[in-house]
Amino acid sequence: MRKEFSNAMEQLAMEDDSIVFITGDLGYNALENLQEKLGRRFINAGVAEQNMVGVAAGFAHKGYKVFCYSIAPFIVYRCLEQFRNDVCFNNLPVFLVGNGGGYGYGIMGSSHHAIEDLAVLSGMQNAQVWVPGFSDEVGEIVHTISGEGRPAYLRLGAGKVTPANSFVSGSFKVIHQSPVAEITIFALGPVANNVLNALTLAEDLSQKVNVITALRFPLELTADITKLISATPHLLVVEEHISIGGLAQQLSIQLLEKGIAPKSFRSLRAQGYPDGLYGSQGFHQKKSGLDANSILEQLSQILTPA
Repeated sequence: MRKEFSNAMEQLAMEDDSIVFITGDLGYNALENLQEKLGRRFINAGVAEQNMVGVAAGFAHKGYKVFCYSIAPFIVYRCLEQFRNDVCFNNLPVFLVGNGGGYGYGIMGSSHHAIEDLAVLSGMQNAQVWVPGFSDEVGEIVHTISGEGRPAYLRLGAGKVTPANSFVSGSFKVIHQSPVAEITIFALGPVANNVLNALTLAEDLSQKVNVITALRFPLELTADITKLISATPHLLVVEEHISIGGLAQQLSIQLLEKGIAPKSFRSLRAQGYPDGLYGSQGFHQKKSGLDANSILEQLSQILTPA
């Protein structure tokens, strides 16, 4: 999604002179077009994320809209205090953009993974968190973030193109729907592609499943989404994020408040590092049961309980 983000930023910056872009010394072979087009509005702050967000808050206080870019763990964890105190409490238009959410940076290990970022940021005052599952969603989200002008975090990964006939409802997008579905799957981010791959491995299951992605937090559960959930007895959440503060936990609160009680509720989530080993993103997804085969196994268990 990095190229899509860069292209969207270039278009936005050419339309709006108030856009400032700050990178934490990252973006090689992806942001050169921005550097050329933005000129003095493109700033390399170096490896100094705390300072970067503080500077961004200063720019925002003077009327600019500022995008701060780094890899997800650096832009979230290193400058949390500055984002909370300088940006969120003052409701300033500073937007954190983290590339490689979840296990995206694979073999580089836990210091380069972001599997708690939603829990950390989605509760911040005035802030919204955006998690596109597909590359073609990035451009519209970038323009929406800028237009709303409030603190935001955009988590990028590696996604394909949105399936045909998908539609947005509240903070969700329905990407697969069946009138005779027995399971509603909620997926967060590009791991939605693993869910779709699981359905291609057993095509007979596709008629028994709804698939919905969560685009942003705080969650907005509309009547359309509530109706889909209520019509299916089983609910499965798939996310490359820990259980605490993630999609499953936040969704369950919404369901409880609305008096919706599925027959079964299962959560597939990032398990951290159960055996102390590091590997590719695919390796960690498999260890956490987030790969297509593991998702398919879960669906089979739900539909044919012992």
